[in-house]
Amino acid sequence: MNLALVHARARSGVHAPAVRVEVHLAGGLPRMSIVGLPEAAVREAKDRVRAAIVCAQFEFPARAITVNLAPADLPKDGGRFDLAIALGILAASGQVPLDALGEYEFLGELALTGELRAVDGVLPAALAAAREGRKLVVPAGNGAEAALAGHVEAWTARTLLEVCAMLDRRKPLPRAQPAPIAPRSECAPDLADVRGQAHARRALEIAAAGEHHLLLVGPPGCGKTLLASRLPGLLPEASDEEALEAAAIASVSGRGLDTSRWRERPFRSPHHTASAVALVGGGAQPRPGEISLAHRGVLFLDELPEWSRQALEVLREPLESGVVTVSRAARSCEFPARFQLVAAMNPCPCGWAGDSSGRCRCSPDAIRRYRARISGPLLDRIDLHVEVPRLPPTELRPDAPAGETTATVRERVVRARALQHARAGRPNARLSPAHMAASCRLESADHDLLERAVEALQLSARSMHRILRVARTIADLAGSESIATAHLAEAIGYRKIDRGERQAA
Repeated sequence: MNLALVHARARSGVHAPAVRVEVHLAGGLPRMSIVGLPEAAVREAKDRVRAAIVCAQFEFPARAITVNLAPADLPKDGGRFDLAIALGILAASGQVPLDALGEYEFLGELALTGELRAVDGVLPAALAAAREGRKLVVPAGNGAEAALAGHVEAWTARTLLEVCAMLDRRKPLPRAQPAPIAPRSECAPDLADVRGQAHARRALEIAAAGEHHLLLVGPPGCGKTLLASRLPGLLPEASDEEALEAAAIASVSGRGLDTSRWRERPFRSPHHTASAVALVGGGAQPRPGEISLAHRGVLFLDELPEWSRQALEVLREPLESGVVTVSRAARSCEFPARFQLVAAMNPCPCGWAGDSSGRCRCSPDAIRRYRARISGPLLDRIDLHVEVPRLPPTELRPDAPAGETTATVRERVVRARALQHARAGRPNARLSPAHMAASCRLESADHDLLERAVEALQLSARSMHRILRVARTIADLAGSESIATAHLAEAIGYRKIDRGERQAA
């Protein structure tokens, strides 16, 4: 038999499309060609495969070898097809049984010695193989990642020779085993570390309970970053589906996946000099950016007005849709981006506007220009705007009363989230218009209060709906079935730093 077919998987965003590796041996001068839109790393596989087959004590056929990676219009990159190509050559030349290949999919890069090296994007491939009902063979370095897929039969190998021995039914391969979950660190950020700031702590609890976006405004050193870093600990534990989505993004990011912490919600804090491409993702072979790496977790943007306008504006669509599409001339990839935004900024260029010390010397025009770096449409999409004042020294003393711990606040957050999922199947921040009409009803007097606030602050319809969603979350934290006046008034109070105030600055 001069033809062999081996199953493999490519990488396209967070998806792993199937690839058929077809190997044909023909007469003529010895040569090897790879077709099917291969990138440079795939074309170089012929040299790696030849050396690996010889080092594994097999015969490399002295014939015309054609390797076709189908479908031909799907770009192929990386060394992930090395193992499949080598097995296809060995099967086509009769050195391994051809009929044993059909039930497996193979991923792995070959060293010149025949050893298997780990590749990225294994988790999406494992999930896809499970849906197809095939077994998966991966390098030993990818075993823990493949095992996260759960229902897939994943096997690990250290060398090409071990894979061939398994196909010959001489020696089975070890089953892929998940890595042990790392215990929670005793030094993990705790909300009790934040002294004072009762108003900001309350806003952080509301943001966690309803998955609302949060903006912290205050002078330098008042605790904005400290508060933001405590938000992931307040969030409910990610479900299996949510954790796998975030892990799949990390798997294809090129940064690696820590399989011992795959259930932890991500917390991303890029520097304010990051570009729009770094945030949204990109490259010749599109990779996820920071907003996708924060999927199902928290994206913290410090010094918000210092970010470039172009970088901030790319956040607008993902904040609404939860996905981002990276389009290039040759291909387009869609990445999930359902993140919770926490931003921090100073109130003015010097940072001390509104402080009781009176040290700010910024002119009203300077403050207006500084705040105008953040567009109104972006502010519209941030649910909670919170002022974080400078603390008096007495509240910073070591013997000052500590606030509630993360565990205590998290219990209330989990209860509120349970109410939301029982009522609408999603957090309040993502309520649909139909769910809002059913669960955010107001009394007549409260409607008048909301309308007066919208007129006074010159708010958009989007901001009005976000006030209602925040009020619904406050009611859930209080265990109330309906939104009371106090809940609505508190929600309105979180829109101070909005378009109306910016225009009056």
